[in-house]
Amino acid sequence: MILLVAGCGKSPEWESLQPDPPQGGEASAPLTWDSLADSCTFVLTEQFLNKAEGWFWSTPGDAGKASAYIYWQQAHAEDVLIAAYKRVRETDKTRAAQYEEWFKKWYASRAHNYNTSRASEGAAGGFFNAFTDDMAWICLTLMHLEEATGDRTYSDTAREVYDKYIIPRAWKDSKGTGLPWQNNEANRGRNACTNAPGMLLAALLHRKYGEQRYLDEAVMLYDFIAANLLSSDGRVEEPPLTYTQGTFAEACRQLYHITGETPYMNLAAKVMEYAFTSGRCTNAETGGLRNEGTSMDQSIFKAVLIPYAVDFVLDEKAPAAAKRIVRERLMLNARLLNASLDRFAWPAMFVNYYWGKTFDGSGYASMGAQVSGASLMEGMARLGGKRQ
Repeated sequence: MILLVAGCGKSPEWESLQPDPPQGGEASAPLTWDSLADSCTFVLTEQFLNKAEGWFWSTPGDAGKASAYIYWQQAHAEDVLIAAYKRVRETDKTRAAQYEEWFKKWYASRAHNYNTSRASEGAAGGFFNAFTDDMAWICLTLMHLEEATGDRTYSDTAREVYDKYIIPRAWKDSKGTGLPWQNNEANRGRNACTNAPGMLLAALLHRKYGEQRYLDEAVMLYDFIAANLLSSDGRVEEPPLTYTQGTFAEACRQLYHITGETPYMNLAAKVMEYAFTSGRCTNAETGGLRNEGTSMDQSIFKAVLIPYAVDFVLDEKAPAAAKRIVRERLMLNARLLNASLDRFAWPAMFVNYYWGKTFDGSGYASMGAQVSGASLMEGMARLGGKRQ
């Protein structure tokens, strides 16, 4: 069977855009985005969550024994639980309390960080990593945890990690000042997957703590990306990947709300549209987001894009035409995923790397793919109820 619960009331423009009926399996109640989010997130926690430690395995129950070095992916798996927590905290206190317990364990385990070289330096040192982008992704999730729970332990730790270990790595040359992928001579390249989350983190720290230096640093990283990595069509770096598109778009959206400068929002719209409409990011046959690869890195890319796409659609200040396009593409992808879910496999109802095809059971199911699918359904539930 499939876990189904009643959904909350939907806003008028979404009343006619509910999920298509299932093609197989047992359904005890009408499908809603809330029930689909419950189902996909339940599979994530039951199959991939190390409940004793609060972090996630790469394969169900760690069957593939390949979870030792998945650190940055923990951020996006945790973001799905944060979305679920925000969705149910007023209606299901028991489940919300369970999520809060897992949040604390995730923090205490330092998100399964394999690098313990700075662990003696306290909480922030426990999150230190050689990869600058890994720390930035983790810190963004720490900011999301504080926003959801109100516990400043999370955001204060993110601030300390940024101040001590992230921004000091930035280096300057004729191209500008940007963050390196790693802090060593062999890997000092300044790519979008490092500078986009660094830029977004700086913007969020400014909004939280009000210090001008964080805004200055966010603009500095924006300038580096815009000058070196951004194309006129909205493509961020080569090859364009959904997580980088979404993160840079969200960082631009945040800068708009901080500064009031319209070009930031217009660029956010262009970059976000590119992710959902470009043939570089989508499947030629269906128009849905493409399979970006089966590694633990690649499989989780879409989980980064989706929450920021939802934020963009819900933003009253975002351009209406772009919001309509992104909203329609989110619906297209959600319907593809809904149609592909094998409800007969419950509770091993795994998400495939490409949402237009059913997971066929060959090989291990992927935490990254499950997180991406659950992120999509949590996002649709948030859109359906106009949840902020």
